[in-house]
Amino acid sequence: MSDTSKIHYSTCPHDCPSTCALEVEVLDVNTIGRVRGARGHTYTDGIVCEKVARYAERIHHRDRLLYPLKRIGAKGSGAFKRISWDQAMAETAQALLKAEAEFGAESVWPYFYAGTMGHIMRDGIERLRNAKKYSGQHSTVCVTLSQAGFLAGTGKLAGPDPREIAHADVVVIWGTNPVHTQVNLMSHVIKARKKNRTKIVVVDVYENPTMAQADLGLCVNPGSDGALACAVMHILFRDCLADRDYLLKYSDYPNEFEQHLKNKTPQWAAEITGLPVEKIETFAKLLGTSKRSYLRLGYGFTRSRNGAVNMHAAASIATVLGAWQHKGGGAFHGNNHIYHWDKTLIEGLDVRDKTVRILDQARIGAILTDDPIDIGDGPPVKALFIQSTNPMVIAPEQEKVKQGFAREDLFVCVHEQFMTETALMADIILPATMFLEHDDHYQGGGHQHISLGPKIIDAPGECRSNHDVLSDLAKRVGAEHRGFDMTSREITAETLEKSGWRGLENLERENWFDCQPDFDTAHYINGFAHDDGKFKFKPDWHKISPVKPGGLGPVENMPEFPDYWDVTEKADHDHPFRLVTSPSRGFLNTSFNETPTSQQKEGRPTALIHPEDMAQLGIAEGAPIILGNQRGQVRVHAQGFEGVNRGVVIVEGLHPNHAFIDGKGINTLTSAEVSAPNGGAPYHDTHIWVRSSE
Repeated sequence: MSDTSKIHYSTCPHDCPSTCALEVEVLDVNTIGRVRGARGHTYTDGIVCEKVARYAERIHHRDRLLYPLKRIGAKGSGAFKRISWDQAMAETAQALLKAEAEFGAESVWPYFYAGTMGHIMRDGIERLRNAKKYSGQHSTVCVTLSQAGFLAGTGKLAGPDPREIAHADVVVIWGTNPVHTQVNLMSHVIKARKKNRTKIVVVDVYENPTMAQADLGLCVNPGSDGALACAVMHILFRDCLADRDYLLKYSDYPNEFEQHLKNKTPQWAAEITGLPVEKIETFAKLLGTSKRSYLRLGYGFTRSRNGAVNMHAAASIATVLGAWQHKGGGAFHGNNHIYHWDKTLIEGLDVRDKTVRILDQARIGAILTDDPIDIGDGPPVKALFIQSTNPMVIAPEQEKVKQGFAREDLFVCVHEQFMTETALMADIILPATMFLEHDDHYQGGGHQHISLGPKIIDAPGECRSNHDVLSDLAKRVGAEHRGFDMTSREITAETLEKSGWRGLENLERENWFDCQPDFDTAHYINGFAHDDGKFKFKPDWHKISPVKPGGLGPVENMPEFPDYWDVTEKADHDHPFRLVTSPSRGFLNTSFNETPTSQQKEGRPTALIHPEDMAQLGIAEGAPIILGNQRGQVRVHAQGFEGVNRGVVIVEGLHPNHAFIDGKGINTLTSAEVSAPNGGAPYHDTHIWVRSSE
């Protein structure tokens, strides 16, 4: 590359709805300098989080994996030797073929998630899976519950242009902490306040940095969002603030729904949420007198057993208000369905066999320990091929996960950038490229752009991209699909064309496409995306799951209308506290927890506890404590924090397991129970006891 010390455009690949467009300073063929948000991108608008701004610290980290490795000691011991790529791929292919020959193709489980959000590098593993008929994956560690709840009402995962926040009278940030996780969203909200005096309401389970910016902060008990939403709608109907004309035209069963809400009073909700009645009344009246109310609904909903019902209830507020009619009004969770992708080539959908079993990603611990609920009559998993995820830290029920990975009869190949806890359990480790070292394309989740991420520097050592590794492995295991014979750029070009977008040459020239639908489409002016065009207050939850007809989890017990669904893991005599594992500012899942600046900023794992709870338990500030339940125990340090309700404990960030006092990470305590209607791990829905460890 001759044009050194110049700015190149790219896209942040990390698991964040902002999907920031970037300006990257390139110093030479191997080195980047500063990273900034792209100033010409109307959503990124020149802003980028501090993690990505210092990406040079990560991409040039001295601890990056650079060469293929083979385990020579006990699993987890860290004893590896360097081997050639040919040997690494040959041994991996041999292990996968051996498992297939002895136990069938379903004994091999390709396992991945969102370590990169690039469509080719993230989703290409599905092409290998489909070509070989390996076990499928139902991805349940993040979005299943919240998306199901939004879809239940609208029928489509799309909503008003997030840039319309500039025109909102009120922005409700509910179930997300954008100061930590979506800095661009917070930037748009603050600009709206300065320009238009937009009011900011924040609903969350603790007084986080986003709530500190709010005009009205509502700190609710975990999993109680549905009660708050129903009480708000009760008040809107009670005080004649509901848009009845809109409801008659655009919703199903509005009269029955109003009757259902008759006993969902602020007093009823106060008992459940922990909020004062006065705050609930204030919130409802603010919305009811502000038709341009924009409800920005986040992924916090997806972490609770009743998360789909809670999301559906919160989104229903916009319909009761008739807010969808107005610029700067409505509800928004994500824009996945505006892109109309044809991913046949990327994922090998043309060779998919729908009779192949699908395994629940979040239940990897149960699956690897041969739980009959998951395995059934099928073969045990004998070989794992892992890309772009770190289940030894992120998966719930960690004791089972560790037990499963420790099996001597389980072959594990991990394609990674760093020596993660999952890589430590591998038989073969393959070094992976980072996003500036390969070609890919992206879509915004929290906005409306398709963007490009071209290769702009060379990878260090012998790192190879996900696509290149999959193409090599496919040939060795006999997986046939033309996508394995194409370059990443060729796949992007064909995918853009077949999906109805304007082609790779245009995308390269323009850097991104603005795909926002017109106002009427985005606001459902011509009807919602159900057959009858109505917003569904009374959804058929049995039809939500694309994985299993009739849904997953206790679908039959889900409430008929929006409600507080009382199925969370309760605090009780033996477990008097509720644990919430909220995201931190310095880490993004387990990405960035290897960079020195993030480590310094986040410090050690800490439990935020109300000072009165600490005093009652006899726990001193900074003292080591034990958090425990039926799934295990974790030791952390205590920190008094008045911005949390009594009986609630917050542990921010996915610190590495080794950062904890006993080497046991926070997901030791979380459950892999299947939540309705479509599965999903309830990470923020955990009861625990708290004890001093001194």
